[in-house]
Amino acid sequence: MHAFPHESLVFGLILALATAAAFNWSWVAQHTITSQMPPLSIRRPKWSLAMLFSHRQWLIAFIVGIIGWVFYVLALALAPLSLVQSVSAGGVGLLAVFAQRATGERLPAREWVAVGIAGVGLVFLGASLAGGSDDGDVGHWKAIAFWFIISWLLAAMFLGPFAPFLAPGAGFGIAAGLMYAAADVGTKAAVHGGWWLLAIAPVWASHGLAFTIIQLGFQRGRALATAGLSSFCTNALPILGGVLVFSEKPPGGTLGALRIVAFVCVVAGAAAVARKETPSEPAPLAL
Repeated sequence: MHAFPHESLVFGLILALATAAAFNWSWVAQHTITSQMPPLSIRRPKWSLAMLFSHRQWLIAFIVGIIGWVFYVLALALAPLSLVQSVSAGGVGLLAVFAQRATGERLPAREWVAVGIAGVGLVFLGASLAGGSDDGDVGHWKAIAFWFIISWLLAAMFLGPFAPFLAPGAGFGIAAGLMYAAADVGTKAAVHGGWWLLAIAPVWASHGLAFTIIQLGFQRGRALATAGLSSFCTNALPILGGVLVFSEKPPGGTLGALRIVAFVCVVAGAAAVARKETPSEPAPLAL
């Protein structure tokens, strides 16, 4: 017996909000600390990992991020992927707040407008819940595998040939976001159990790559250019994945239109916050 209509959906979205707060605070805290460390290098993995995990404040921030990931997995078990990601996407506004508090620099008014747009999207999303939501289907393994492959290839492009055309650190932020988004899509499949548990392998591989890429990015660009772009990709792409891979559909009529407007507002606000900053060029670092 449910205490109120759509009980599991509401609890899932509450967990999604907690996920957004944990992830974005963790990212800003990690950026603040990592950007002040000696240059990390994938050629010295043990030394680089020791530098990170031996730093008490960084470790606390990392653990908060892990807690956020646990909340995310629980949210996926209770609510559709596209709704969970739409709520999480609005959390980029929190990233802007945390970044301002961490650096002491005031954000431009236009960036706060973008945060407001994302907030309006969350209000619309909450109003649209009166119609419930379509959970979609389990998805096909070929579609999920294709999503992983395309994500990895695009990440390589943003780290390589596309990087010179982007702001410092932005390519790393986008590549990490692609990896995290692929992991999110795989996680949605894995929570169904059975043979879908095999998806855990590429999920953890993607998380490992994303972790490495984002830490290197933190030393190359500011928070909104790295964690911001990563957060935008992480949240926007699985919304698309929910529709294309898991066949999630919004309700019809007015509520359906309201939910679509909510998705657009949340993603547009998140994109504006994440992409607005033009950081200064840092000194090149060795890989």
